[in-house]
Amino acid sequence: MIGTERPHLVATRALIGQPGSRERIPTPAAVLDLDAFERNVAKMAGRATAAGLALRPHAKSHKCAALAHRQIAAGAVGVCCAKLAEAEAMAAAGVDAILVTSPIAGAAQAERAARLASSVADFRIVVDHADGASELRAAATGPMQVLIDVDPGLGRTGVRDAAQAVEVFDAIAAQPNLKLIGVQCYGGQWQHLEGANARAAAVADGMAHLSRVIAALRGAGAEIAVVTGGGTGSFAADAAQGVLTEVQPGSYAFMDREYHDALQDDPDGDFEQALAITATVISANHRKWVTVDAGLKAFATDGPAPIALTPRFAESAYRFFGDEHGLLMRPDGAAAARGERVDFAPGHIDPTLDRYDVIHLVRGDVLVEIAPVEGRGASQ
Repeated sequence: MIGTERPHLVATRALIGQPGSRERIPTPAAVLDLDAFERNVAKMAGRATAAGLALRPHAKSHKCAALAHRQIAAGAVGVCCAKLAEAEAMAAAGVDAILVTSPIAGAAQAERAARLASSVADFRIVVDHADGASELRAAATGPMQVLIDVDPGLGRTGVRDAAQAVEVFDAIAAQPNLKLIGVQCYGGQWQHLEGANARAAAVADGMAHLSRVIAALRGAGAEIAVVTGGGTGSFAADAAQGVLTEVQPGSYAFMDREYHDALQDDPDGDFEQALAITATVISANHRKWVTVDAGLKAFATDGPAPIALTPRFAESAYRFFGDEHGLLMRPDGAAAARGERVDFAPGHIDPTLDRYDVIHLVRGDVLVEIAPVEGRGASQ
């Protein structure tokens, strides 16, 4: 509610719809160019349709129900969530088709999943161990759709091989409230490989492994209707292999420096930088650089450094200058002054947006909406 919001947000809401209001958003701020976002969303939806694939964008990229609803309205069959807390936030905001892509462990988490299954029209969750099936069965009060998570070779989650997959299937089949609908295989390690050929080769190996697992499951009596996985960087290779029925890209709608650096001119990288972190020059006393108000707390630091999008700073290197501050080199041969605004492409979009309570949606120079990031910090 507005009465409980921070004062600057209350004041910022008063700017909505006013010409030039984008320039008055308090910084640092996550600012989404809606026109670019909508073009990205439409482009991916078109690519998925042309490939005969269902599109289920990963909401971990934004954790924002307003954007999830826009993606579904543009043709997505639902969204993915990495954790139960993200799914709970999306469900509370009316998103009614959700796949939880991480396995869970323990009775308490199984009970949360069961509550989601009873309240979300189309709720799905992955399992990768027989004990996980037993925990879900014990908690379920009605039918629950599950998928077997298959390890693509990363070693993070998922059954390792066909024998382990069949073991999990047998455990699922023994639980009357659980309905196996398919498998998941997401190759996170493939997404930022440089070069379309390198990504295609890695995906081909991964999909061959997945195909062997699917064959073993079908041989054991499993009905595999859904084969879900893939991401922004591997879309073309995923589509070419013809194994998946559904794709889970997330970053395509926003983009970041990490993806642009890896994908470059490949078709998988043909998306606009729709999301910017806008900062303000707060000190310009040094001869060689200026200081902006976006530092370690404004950007994720696991990827490459942010890069300036504002044209006159395009060649100006940025580095972190403290918790609240960033150092930005002055443009060659040009003055830079206090109060100037600079847009940055974050290095890694997902954990960057998780630092913000809201996303400012703009068209041109007009602020049109302030969307809450309902799933911020939802790591449980």
